[in-house]
Parts: sequence; structure tokens; C-alpha cells
Amino acid sequence: MNKTGIVIILLCFLAAAAVVLWERRKVIKTMEEIERMLDAAMTGSFSETTFDESQLSALETKFAHYLSAAEASSQNIAQEKDKIKTLIADISHQTKTPIANLLLYSELLMEETLPASANANVEALYKQSEKLRFLIDSLVKLSRLENGIISLAPQQAALQPLLESVVEQYAAKVSEKGLSLQLQDTDAFAIFDFKWTAEALANIVDNAIKYTEHGTITISAVSYEMFARIDISDTGTGISESEQAKIFARFYRSKSVREQEGVGIGLYLARQIISGEGGYIKVASVPEKGSTFSMFLPK
Repeated sequence: MNKTGIVIILLCFLAAAAVVLWERRKVIKTMEEIERMLDAAMTGSFSETTFDESQLSALETKFAHYLSAAEASSQNIAQEKDKIKTLIADISHQTKTPIANLLLYSELLMEETLPASANANVEALYKQSEKLRFLIDSLVKLSRLENGIISLAPQQAALQPLLESVVEQYAAKVSEKGLSLQLQDTDAFAIFDFKWTAEALANIVDNAIKYTEHGTITISAVSYEMFARIDISDTGTGISESEQAKIFARFYRSKSVREQEGVGIGLYLARQIISGEGGYIKVASVPEKGSTFSMFLPK
């Protein structure tokens, strides 16, 4: 091959290398520009900077349209959340007084000398009013949690004060039913929202009392490396294996307990609270022998 041919080959190689480098630089520049646009979009400072027929200009336009639509959607969601917040507040406010009056008048009637049949009706009226109050309160709490109106604020704290507060809350109810409520002292710590975790724990304890006719309800806590576990054990009716996965569903009630009081929302609310704190709830149960609900809280 003569020198001229070699020179031509070298020139072609250099030209090809230059084209490859130019295309690579163009791709890098395009990627850098897209990255800049994404960063600007995330900080809310994005704006269209070029207005030509290039692909980057078209991409900027599409970004601008998308972000405008996303902002409008975000504003709509915020407005809907405000409406829900107002609606929940109205429901809570508007129902509180009528339900309180129903309970008050029922109590006044129970103090009167009435025929036996009337006494039974008044007692039923009082119980149903209590059930309605519990349902409204639970639905309001649940709606606030699910819509982000109330946010959980978990902090590291000892479990003993939490457990003691719930035991104190249910001491009278346990005594009235002739049951025993035992608390095993613990030095375990966990990360939890005191008020809402007490709500979750109270719902489980209330269920244990409701479905236990005789025996003992025991509350204890165990500490692990990553979690602390709170156990609520009872000697009640128990739950069949086929229903254990269903009991945490909203408004679910087993056929075996349909005749007893309850609305089927307490366990659902408890699970929502505990999962919102980064924990979870499990149940182990044997029909006619009792159940153990375990709440796992992160440490």
C-alpha cells in the first residue's frame, strides 16, 4: 500500500474518531441538561430556557406542562384534604352533643321508677347510644389518621408507663365482669407515640375483656434487639385459624360473636396505628382456650 493510501486511511480513522467523540460529547451534554432540568423540577425552580425546534426544547416544554399539571393536582389534593378535614370536624362536633344528650336522658330515665319492660328498653337505649358514640369516635380517629390530618409522633420511651395507663383505664371494667387483669413489670423501651399507642393497646385490651367470661387477662412486654413486643393474653373464646387473618379488617365480625357488643373497628384502628409507627400486630389463638395479641414496636 502506498503512502497516499495510508494517509487516507489515517484521515478516515481520525474523522471517525472525531465524529464518535462529538456524538459522545453531545450525549453527555444532553444528559447533563436533563439532569439539570430534573434537579430544577425537584426544587421547584424549573423554567423553560430555550425555544427552538430541538429535542431538548421539546423536552423542556413537556417538563413544564407536566409540572404545571402536577402542581394543579397537588393543589386539588390539598383542597380535598382540607374539605375532608372540615367534614370530619363537623361530624365530630355535630354528633357529640346529640349522643351526649341521649346518654344523659337514658341515665335519668334509669333513675326513674319504670315498668320492667320500660327499664329493659331504657337500658338497651343507653347501650346503643354508647355503641354509637364509640363508633363515631373511632371513625373520626381513623379518618384523621388515614387522611394524614393527624400524624403520629413516635419517640423513644419506656413501655411501663404506657402499660400502666391502660391497666388503670380498664381496672373498673375488669372488676365489674369479675375478671383479673395482671400487668407484668418491664424495663423495655421502644419508639412509639404514647397517646396513639395507648389507643391501640386499649382497643385490644377492650376486646380481650369483651370476649373473656372468666379467668385472667395478662399484659407483658419482652425486649429484642430490633423490636419490643407487648403481649395481651386472655382466656376467652379464642379465634379459629381461618378467621385470624380477617379480624383486622374494617368492620369484620366473626359469626360466633355477632350477638355480643362491638362494631368491628377496634382491631383495624389498632393495626393502622401500629403499622404507622413502623411496627406490626400478630395474633395466636386456640378456640375456647384464649388468644394472645402481640404488638411489635421498633426500638
